[in-house]
Amino acid sequence: MAYNFYAVPPTYDRMVEQLHTLQKRFPFLRLFHIGKSVLGRKIYAVGIGNLRHVNLFAGAFHAQEWLTCSLLIRFLEDLCKSVEESSSKQPMSLHETLLEKGFLIVPMVNPDGVEIALRGPESAGRYADFVACLQEKSTQSWQANARGIDLNHNFDAGFAQCKEAERQAGITEPSPRQYGGERPHSEPETRALVQLCIGFDVRVAFAFHSQGEEIFYEYGENTPPVSYHIASLLSAYSGYRLVHQEGLASHGGFKDWFIDRLGRPAFTFEIGKGINPLPVEQLTKIYQQLHGTLSIASLL
Repeated sequence: MAYNFYAVPPTYDRMVEQLHTLQKRFPFLRLFHIGKSVLGRKIYAVGIGNLRHVNLFAGAFHAQEWLTCSLLIRFLEDLCKSVEESSSKQPMSLHETLLEKGFLIVPMVNPDGVEIALRGPESAGRYADFVACLQEKSTQSWQANARGIDLNHNFDAGFAQCKEAERQAGITEPSPRQYGGERPHSEPETRALVQLCIGFDVRVAFAFHSQGEEIFYEYGENTPPVSYHIASLLSAYSGYRLVHQEGLASHGGFKDWFIDRLGRPAFTFEIGKGINPLPVEQLTKIYQQLHGTLSIASLL
């Protein structure tokens, strides 16, 4: 009996299989990889519509937050169904809209980390002993990539401030979480996402994390004025609250880099509530709460 992808944790192999299944089912999907992880796993992206004018959804930056990958792929599947159905039922179809505005998802930015979170240090290949050693030194759950670098501290946005906050928290070397590396964009996963955003001229970006039912929308002086209005709309639809950044989460993130470098709107969603990893059984409830919000965000 075939398993239900959305009822089990999204290991890397399951994710790849699901993406290829969707591509076969919906030929208009464009599936490609944007780079490789530290351990050589392909970082996949899926596109619909006009890829010269795209909004981006990206998930699973953090290893224990793998439920964001399942959420994005479930939304992608439903979006594809809507594209098929709308072309014959609506005067202004979703298909026609996507001819003008495209949509990209990168469901698993950190494939090595997700594998470590789900399968343990033995999934880390040549870094297996290194990962096991880091885990023995810490009681914290694994969020980093295979080199112990937290990808959402590795982007070039207030990196010096991020490092200072890490030092004040006693985080000075590779760790299961919150160590951003010695220099920004040191990690291939980070560089892959940066190159994607620049190469595809991404207009609006959404990063998905867990948990808290929160939306972050600002970073420094380059935050576009429209960001607050978009965030307020998304908050109203989702019931998630708008939050100002502070502490260790204040710099070095993907959203921060996107706003600081490109001067365009970017948002972080913290999906669900509880303790990471959120159980896969929460996916349906979270998806039902966010489906309308994701639809709006994908076509802004």
